[in-house]
Amino acid sequence: MDCCLCEILQCLLILALIALLLVVVIAHVSAKMVDQTRHEKEKYFNTAEGKKESFPSLLEPHSLELSVVVPSYNEELRLPVMMDEAMEYLEKRQKKNPSFTYEVIVVDDGSEDSTTEVALRYTKKYGAQKVRVLTLVKNRGKGGAVRMGTLSCRGRLILMADADGATKFADIEKVEAGLQSISPKPENMAISCGSRAHLEKESVAQRSMFRTFLMYGFHFLVWFFCVRGIKDTQCGFKLFTREAALKTFSSLHVERWAFDVELLFIAQCFKIPIAEVAVNWMEIEGSKLVPFWSWLQMGQDLVFIRLRYLTGAWKLESDRKTQ
Repeated sequence: MDCCLCEILQCLLILALIALLLVVVIAHVSAKMVDQTRHEKEKYFNTAEGKKESFPSLLEPHSLELSVVVPSYNEELRLPVMMDEAMEYLEKRQKKNPSFTYEVIVVDDGSEDSTTEVALRYTKKYGAQKVRVLTLVKNRGKGGAVRMGTLSCRGRLILMADADGATKFADIEKVEAGLQSISPKPENMAISCGSRAHLEKESVAQRSMFRTFLMYGFHFLVWFFCVRGIKDTQCGFKLFTREAALKTFSSLHVERWAFDVELLFIAQCFKIPIAEVAVNWMEIEGSKLVPFWSWLQMGQDLVFIRLRYLTGAWKLESDRKTQ
């Protein structure tokens, strides 16, 4: 009886090792380098007068204080609320402090609705020095949209903010304070992440047991495979110094929902200091996430992120050319 049990355990161990090896091979073989080449149409933005001008490069020196990147996919309904709030805050701040300069880059991620047209209204209202629209020829995913927008920024600081306006825009002051609290900043690199971790108990009470299980499972995978010390990797409100953005986005491979995790994983590999700051957040209807399948995809991405760097399929880049 004991002999049979040992044989069964040995067989199970062998099967587990074969399965693990298979996953590693699949992760390595299926790894792809991200195509950062811009389509000709993605190199330009429209001015308020309808003229085309070239986007700058993240490799160039900054010429503004702040750039805000807003990834948008089919956001014709939610974008105006977010933009109205953001522009009101930014305009008031500039009036109080004329030396404060900014831009908002709305990245239309291959939308099938009127997202670009809605965003261009703000270009016409405020001018292309303050609001620019980058329309991607095809859908890349949220990570791809944020990367393309970031590579087109002029700001000394770069904020990524979701188009749904789930985070109160004035909370930029909180993530700015988090960034300022980091000292020293090696090569002026630092990241400040907005966090909803303080709201977790309340959200657990409102979620089903299944969704709570998925949430904790995702948190465990993030901690086990990729990022430690950050409670909320997925909040879409993150502030980068220009140097940190160039360093991290130059190595980014994941273009879908798990891109935040890879971004922070890269930052920790480069020993870029990260602050986590509590921000106000509310659930906004119209999320593009499909609870079960999106979490499943993100779980797969987390495992593959770690394995692809371990096997050398992906490598950390040193500020490679990003245009």
